[in-house]
Amino acid sequence: MDFNSESIKKILSKYKFRDVAIEELQKVSRLHPDMIVKHETYTFTDSSQKDLLKIIGNIPIRYQGHSYNLPILLWLLDSFPFTPPICFLRPTSNMVIREGKHVDSKGRIYLPGLHNWDHPKSSVNGLLAEMMAKFEEEPPLGTKSSGPAENPNDLLAYVSDLSLNEGGSRPDQAVKVSVIGGGDLGVATVLSIMAKSSVDKLVLIDSPECSNKGGTTDLEIFNLPKVEVSKDLAASAESKVVIVTANAWNDEQSYVSVVQTNVDMYRSIIPRLAQLSPNAILLIASQPVDVMTHVAWRQSHLLPNQVIGVGCNLDSQRLSHIINISLLANNAGKQAWVIGELSENKVAVWGDVKPGTDQLQGLTPVSNSTKPLMDRALEMLKGRGQRSWSVGLSIADITHSIITDQKKIHSVTTLAEGWGGIGSKVFLSLPCIIGENGSIRIAGVSLGPEDEMKLRESVATQVNLFMQLRL
Repeated sequence: MDFNSESIKKILSKYKFRDVAIEELQKVSRLHPDMIVKHETYTFTDSSQKDLLKIIGNIPIRYQGHSYNLPILLWLLDSFPFTPPICFLRPTSNMVIREGKHVDSKGRIYLPGLHNWDHPKSSVNGLLAEMMAKFEEEPPLGTKSSGPAENPNDLLAYVSDLSLNEGGSRPDQAVKVSVIGGGDLGVATVLSIMAKSSVDKLVLIDSPECSNKGGTTDLEIFNLPKVEVSKDLAASAESKVVIVTANAWNDEQSYVSVVQTNVDMYRSIIPRLAQLSPNAILLIASQPVDVMTHVAWRQSHLLPNQVIGVGCNLDSQRLSHIINISLLANNAGKQAWVIGELSENKVAVWGDVKPGTDQLQGLTPVSNSTKPLMDRALEMLKGRGQRSWSVGLSIADITHSIITDQKKIHSVTTLAEGWGGIGSKVFLSLPCIIGENGSIRIAGVSLGPEDEMKLRESVATQVNLFMQLRL
């Protein structure tokens, strides 16, 4: 890699962590000498643009006994290496993208290593190694031709089961969403999604395994268009999003017993749901949502970005509304998120939004100057309950971002390991970019001592609870 050209030096001078970025690129060059660094203008989803560095090259993989070179492109944001690269495939004119767990229809790459990025533990070399391993299991590119590729250095092996229409692209797939749990929250979720989004089919499953039944009869009586009511989990097959609202507890049990009852119920439904819809995003709304999202991830064996919980999305939306409407008369456009555990022990952070755009540049902690404003907003947030209809609206909001690939930021329950120095495998609400491939975490932020203590207490509480549960 050549870092001596004037154009590269000029771009590097604008990087926030220039020396660390150069050191990381040198490590890539030593292990992958054929990779090259260039600079170009990157266009973000909000149409804003920025001059960035990019790594271009091929990674070798083996598939069905043959070796192939996979062309890739890594865009490096100006906060690299403390934020992950934006990774894409670079298909030639003879290649087609095979959309799957790790790649969307536009060739963008999604991997656990990107979701859990935490430099210096995370590195580009480690990311490339993960790509090789994952893409050997499920090649992301195929050839448009009807026979095997002649030049394996340019094309991946012909994959006989690649389903393409005559135009060489995937046929349009119907958008199907399934809601598991026939209680008030399940019904509220169905009605909210129908009002918020355009779906081809919406299935509400009042499964015998779930105890909160009772709301499905009216839906069957009034026969809403596109809504199917079932008692069979098989009706959820091939869903884009699977939402679990079911709870299986009663008020007479201890807290640990209550959670264990839900864990046992999940054991009877989550593996089956994942088997029926292996590419779906699993959205958890059962309580306690942080714990049950973790349980769902373990039991489903899906990727971390595929399993999220509703978390603090509702509180975050309410908090930003209070700040902008009630306190600042909608003049500041400030964005705030509630993070951590869904409890009264709330932690809030600001979003550092680029002026004149919706582009988030990073998170910032509550400072001494903004603490009075945030404290007042959090006080106003107290007492606003989590009623079924309001949680249903929040679920519909997240679901809409998934099925429309909106890339909107939500505070959702996600694997928190590696975020802000968290070393345990716990699930907490964190700001994430939500799209059709699930969640991508926003990089961590250094919190003040008080908020840091709250977050650590949440981690410790969750770890202690898991030691008492039978998963």
